Amino acid sequence: MTQMHPTETAEQHAAFNARIARGEKIEPGDWMPAEYRRQLIRMISQHAHSEVVGMLPEGEWITRAPTLKRKTILIAKVQDEAGHGQYLYHAAETLGATRGEMLDALLSGKAKYSSIFNYPTHTWADVGMIGWLVDGAAIKNQTMLAGCSYGPYSRAMVRICSEETFHHKQGKEMIVQYAQGTPEQRQMAQDALNRWWWPALMMLGPHDADSPNTGALAGWGIKLKTNDEVRQEFINEHAPELLEAGLTIPDPDLHQDESGNWIHGPINWDEFWAVVKGQQGLNKERLGARQQAHDDGAWVREAMQAYAARQMGQAAD
Repeated sequence: MTQMHPTETAEQHAAFNARIARGEKIEPGDWMPAEYRRQLIRMISQHAHSEVVGMLPEGEWITRAPTLKRKTILIAKVQDEAGHGQYLYHAAETLGATRGEMLDALLSGKAKYSSIFNYPTHTWADVGMIGWLVDGAAIKNQTMLAGCSYGPYSRAMVRICSEETFHHKQGKEMIVQYAQGTPEQRQMAQDALNRWWWPALMMLGPHDADSPNTGALAGWGIKLKTNDEVRQEFINEHAPELLEAGLTIPDPDLHQDESGNWIHGPINWDEFWAVVKGQQGLNKERLGARQQAHDDGAWVREAMQAYAARQMGQAAD
């Protein structure tokens, strides 16, 4: 049973749930339970935060890209991530959240973002592995969200998934090329896989039994698959591709069962929660970079507000 606000009635919930069951999209002006709205704001704003924080690990390598072609590809990718953040902030704003509130929650540490972006990028191959694994995991999750019950979020996912597909392909192309290159390049690719394999699996969320929001999100048609289902799809696609590239997946327990699923070994959830809570990794540095960017952009926001006020004054005159 989902939480019911004191001002809501059982009849309203029944009518809303019937719309969900029929597969209808919920739009901003429609009635919705307060808890549905709260969960969406939490989820969409966290997703938006992940996009803008996710620019940082790869953005550090723009000036160090090995060729002009690789640099232009990376610049375009980082720019795409900024755009994805914009789409998602706008989607959350349709639910009544303000940009200021969401950014304040991020910068204060109250709101979370995908903890995978708290891992450092040690070599250029990390950029490629992020494209192949991290974006690959994101696509699995976002493709599922493209069918979610809230219209603005669903439509944002369609646009984002089309762009993430290119990010995924360029990351895979990079790593396959290095895996077939010199011994140094092959080792660089393997080291990157060793660093990013387990964080990519963790990125898809805790096991279903340990995910407190899954039940409500699934009941409302926001999440159409569980964390473990999405994780299994990711492993089934990527494990054989990585092995075909000549790389060794850093999981001695990884094996294929009789049904063809690739079964992974135990995930270190202690590491996951330590990174989420900022006890490990670069959480402080990532938020510091976002705070600096926010402060540096204050004059732009002030100029836009002044211009808007002047336009309104002129229109009134």
